[in-house]
Amino acid sequence: MSVISKKIRNSARGQQCQVRIPGVCNHNPETVILAHVGKGSGMGQKCDDIHATYACSACHDVIDGRTPLGDPRYNRIYAYEGMVRTQKLLLEQELLKVAK
Repeated sequence: MSVISKKIRNSARGQQCQVRIPGVCNHNPETVILAHVGKGSGMGQKCDDIHATYACSACHDVIDGRTPLGDPRYNRIYAYEGMVRTQKLLLEQELLKVAK
């Protein structure tokens, strides 16, 4: 079962980039989208929307490998740290909930 949420995807509009790769991030909220972090269950498949981060176009290009800059291992860390920050924002926006 895939977790797909139009509300979560749309929530990225106007947000600050949470990936923040030094020397790469354009800090432009107009370019921020929900960028998936990790792999789906098959070739060409995206992971769930809860495994994603708010990313500017420049950081998104780097974490997806379209712009090969820096060490991919460090870029993956930036992406996962961004995912953690994004999940916190999604909780604050009540787009994610934790069972009590």
